[in-house]
Amino acid sequence: MPTISPSDAVLTVINIFTVAPEDQGRLIDLLTRATESTVARVPGFISASLHRGREGTKVAMYAQWRSWDDYQRMRANPIASPFLTEALTFSSFEPGFYHVVTVFSPPDGTSDA
Repeated sequence: MPTISPSDAVLTVINIFTVAPEDQGRLIDLLTRATESTVARVPGFISASLHRGREGTKVAMYAQWRSWDDYQRMRANPIASPFLTEALTFSSFEPGFYHVVTVFSPPDGTSDA
């Protein structure tokens, strides 16, 4: 489960993929297989969540890693590489690397979600 709190101790990676609408489901399936079969098993992995863009052309993946070095080891892992290589044959992506600055919640602690 992701823990979102202001801390430099966790690396947040937000990848935004752009894809043709007819390939959005294919990309989500591929990223799901990659995460379940290899990425989630790499030391330093904390969590990931996939987000389907309502317009059909975007997929976002929010992931948390223990450190930059752990993330880089995953990227260099030859077992994980074919999934990204395949994804890039029908999509593009823009990675972003972040540390949480602050978290906001309703002042009374309730949510309409």
